[in-house]
Amino acid sequence: MRSGGDVQYVVVHGYRRAFRISGSGPALLLLHGLACDSSTWDDVAPALAEHFTVIAPDLLGHGASDKPNADYSLGGYANGMRDLLTVLGIEKVTVVGHSFGGGVAMQFAYQFPDRTERVVLVSTGGLGKEVTPLIRLLTVPGSGLVLTAATLRPWRPVVAGVLRSLSRLPISATRDLGEVATIYETLGDRAQRTAVQRVTSHVVDWRGQFVTMTDRGYLARLMPVVVIWGRDDMVIPSSHADLAPTQVSDVHVLDDSGHFPHKDHPEEFCRIVTEFVASTEPALYHRGRWRAMLRRGDSYDLESVPPVAVEPAIS
Repeated sequence: MRSGGDVQYVVVHGYRRAFRISGSGPALLLLHGLACDSSTWDDVAPALAEHFTVIAPDLLGHGASDKPNADYSLGGYANGMRDLLTVLGIEKVTVVGHSFGGGVAMQFAYQFPDRTERVVLVSTGGLGKEVTPLIRLLTVPGSGLVLTAATLRPWRPVVAGVLRSLSRLPISATRDLGEVATIYETLGDRAQRTAVQRVTSHVVDWRGQFVTMTDRGYLARLMPVVVIWGRDDMVIPSSHADLAPTQVSDVHVLDDSGHFPHKDHPEEFCRIVTEFVASTEPALYHRGRWRAMLRRGDSYDLESVPPVAVEPAIS
């Protein structure tokens, strides 16, 4: 169920992309997690729109966007967000990513530093190996057939109802099962199942996450980053917040919260994001700084090149 803004559509590279846009001011790009859609931000988008232009897309293969046989890699998603922003006439954003969307946010900042002002990571993937076995199982041979059988119409309402009932128990381990129920229901659609499995195969195998951004974490010295996590996260452990780049502006691990801190504590979430943007200067892309940082890593002295923005050259 969607609320908090009308869904709009734009066709990019022949595929229909769904998105919602509201508010005015500096741009925030909100990226949802695996098998979710832009409605995951319904509890926070209206408040954020009081301060920002909020763009909340349905990633390709999710929600109301097309679900083609296409590129579902992190790089492909980053390219898609670049192209969507270009069509909308938005040059620079603070990118906010939840779970898998956090991985896309980091990839976007890595590929397009000239268009990224800040990064907000919410219970993000891409900082460590551990992830719930339910996601790892999606990569096991034969899992597609099992998932098809598990989401058949006759018992889909029953399973979803049980999950939602369990989510109301005063137990941290079952807190997120209401969201899991909604994801489970979307997987009843064959195109959605296929897309989700394609996405998962690019970043996870049966042992856990194999694509991380920790090897490039030193680049966070060039861009403000904040991390928000729920202490009781059963999908990706909150201990991964300790693996975030040491140069982040701050790390907020919220008590009484699971994998969806923006839903568990929407007011606190909006306060953190709003204050983060207000208290940090947007990153300025400087080609020389990026080149030197890539060559020297953490040993690079930031003060050796003044932070003057330049347009990226095509070579």
